[in-house]
Amino acid sequence: MRSPDSVSGTVLVALAQINATVGDLAGNARLMAAAAREAYAQGARLVLAPELALTGYPPEDLLLRPAFLHACELQLAALATELADCAGLHLIVGHPLSWGDAHDLRSKSYSLPRRFNAASVLAGGRVQATYCKRELPNYQVFDERRYFVSGRDAGRGPVVIDVQGVRFGILICEDAWFDEPAESACQAGAEVLCVLNASPFHLDKHDEREKRMAARAKACGVPLLYSHLVGGQDEVVFDGASFAVDAQGAVQARAPMFASATLMVEVGADGSAKGEIAPVPSVEAQAWGALVMGVRDYLGKNGFPGAIIGLSGGIDSALVLAIAVDALGADKVRCVMMPSPYTADISWLDSREMVARLGVRYDEIGITPMFDAFRGALAEQFAGLAEDATEENIQARVRGTLLMALSNKTGAIVLTTGNKSEMATGYCTLYGDMAGGFAVIKDVAKTLVYRLAVWKNQQPNLRADGSIGPVVPERIITRPPSAELRPDQKDQDSLPPYDVLDAILARYMEDNQGIEEIVAAGFDRADVERVTRLIKINEYKRRQAPVGIRITHRAFGRDWRYPITSKFRA
Repeated sequence: MRSPDSVSGTVLVALAQINATVGDLAGNARLMAAAAREAYAQGARLVLAPELALTGYPPEDLLLRPAFLHACELQLAALATELADCAGLHLIVGHPLSWGDAHDLRSKSYSLPRRFNAASVLAGGRVQATYCKRELPNYQVFDERRYFVSGRDAGRGPVVIDVQGVRFGILICEDAWFDEPAESACQAGAEVLCVLNASPFHLDKHDEREKRMAARAKACGVPLLYSHLVGGQDEVVFDGASFAVDAQGAVQARAPMFASATLMVEVGADGSAKGEIAPVPSVEAQAWGALVMGVRDYLGKNGFPGAIIGLSGGIDSALVLAIAVDALGADKVRCVMMPSPYTADISWLDSREMVARLGVRYDEIGITPMFDAFRGALAEQFAGLAEDATEENIQARVRGTLLMALSNKTGAIVLTTGNKSEMATGYCTLYGDMAGGFAVIKDVAKTLVYRLAVWKNQQPNLRADGSIGPVVPERIITRPPSAELRPDQKDQDSLPPYDVLDAILARYMEDNQGIEEIVAAGFDRADVERVTRLIKINEYKRRQAPVGIRITHRAFGRDWRYPITSKFRA
């Protein structure tokens, strides 16, 4: 608790919400130095960077490389030196720390250094103090116990620093979700809690964070500052929205979501916190922001010059196209329509209309000659056998081959267009529509696909001709979904209605409910058994799918580690 006779001063603190890139130690240090200097010029004397901001998050098995840890040590010292001329400035930086000895199970020796998820205070040109994270998460996308030792296990206690007469205690992310680390900091004299964070985004996560941190601040009776990472890293996205709550738990400052920013907050030992409060976007706007940032950073940080999308005239490829244009600009997006004998005329017309509205490059390559060539080559082998999904898959694989050829020739990456409902049920073709480098809507259920398309059309979209209006043609949204791989095909020929499918998927896959529990909630047993069976038997496909953006609390990928070979069916 805050001491009743604490000094009632105030300090201007900057929360440096940076977009770090994993492994770019010098680049991440430059971002922090620039934010710190800008904040210092505005009067800030404490700058709080995110968790592992020096390395980017998550660095994963880079942390197992001694050369990487040594480079981090050198870069941290260089950053301290860089800011030595800012008298009175304190910068708190998240970084890995290699220290002490650890038990090597192979040699039974104590020769390996232990690694900590740490935060160091840089001031006066050197490292003044270092705090080591105490609570290491090992759930969802987190795997910190693979890499780090708890600061508690190494006897590393709380760290409290004095800045202009106000005492700040340091915590790192998960620490603030538990009682003991915050209580220890306050017992050591902290009048304000500083929390460094790299908390991957999922829908509704922001509200949960603010409520938990508000409860922590209120329980301790001190303000709490939450500095959060922003940006895309492989499949995870960090949403920013750094914030500050006062000693009563009320949010008094908030940075924007999905944007680099420096949030200035005036805090005091009297429990106060003051700053600008950015609004919280709607759920659809949050999902859109995460998807756009995920695409922009995946391509940008990996050096791809642009994106290629196989356009079908359907809702999924239309949504991916709209996201890609928002993320990259129309000049970096290319669409290819590859009609087959079963492609409806309206698919051509709607595709042409959408690319005209967005102003992207558009090409049409008919696949009928190639499809016929495959069937001709296989005619003897297939003699006497009826047509089935084999012929459907050949069409998808012809398209995948064409898209990957264009990708190889141009260097642009193919964005796949399969959604979460399709990934769950296997309504996708290996080496066909699954062929590509990045799965944009892999974690977006079909019902949310429609919601996002409607939401996007409601925005003031600037179209290629200078007009303002919808970018997704209305017929793409309203027509029944179809893969168009056989005459008059509809998705619902072989799947339950998407509102039913997605509800079962959410209960079974995201919330771990069993079949009997889902049936008891009112769902038809046949639908439940059908959907859950499809989820189980298609694990082998998902293992071969491209990485995709995570926007729910459980996505296929890092969150989902199920065996391909399994007889468990409940």
